[in-house]
Amino acid sequence: MKKQYAFLVDTERCIGCFTCAMACRNYYHQVEGVVWRQVHPLSEEIYPHRERAFLSLSCNHCENPACLNVCPVEAYTKREEDGVVVHHQEKCIGCGNCIRSCPYGAPKYNPVEKRAEKCSLCHERLDAGLDPACVQACPTDALQLVDLAEFERTNEVQYPAGYPRMEGLNPSTRFVLPKTPKMVRR
Repeated sequence: MKKQYAFLVDTERCIGCFTCAMACRNYYHQVEGVVWRQVHPLSEEIYPHRERAFLSLSCNHCENPACLNVCPVEAYTKREEDGVVVHHQEKCIGCGNCIRSCPYGAPKYNPVEKRAEKCSLCHERLDAGLDPACVQACPTDALQLVDLAEFERTNEVQYPAGYPRMEGLNPSTRFVLPKTPKMVRR
């Protein structure tokens, strides 16, 4: 397998503090209403316990990205060296094909620029030997950057409950699911 960077989201460690989302926003200064990383509490249908569990989500940097495949002006590229899907906003014409095609909602419309934009996994930080801003900011190491080619698989999953199963795209994000809390009786 070729090198493929991916986010590893450990729901056992995530405390839902939104530090990852704020780090992304502080680093890229997205306009109001445009969010590249979001933190979602798991619904009670999926995780029916008093303790909450969260998913921190952004672009999945898919093996076969829908955004790249539908873009008429080649505003997306997938880097050979690490599998990161980069959006080149200067090429984007704002047609919205990528926004409509991504089942995970990663590309967002920027109403000021009148173009799409999305997480490009801080590729400029990766090239400088740094972690993405969201990964660096996570206080509990719940969000990590892994290379799927070298990642030792343990208990992570690709499609947690409620997450669209799009095997043709092969999203790279992996998840460690929350455990059922122990019941203590007094």
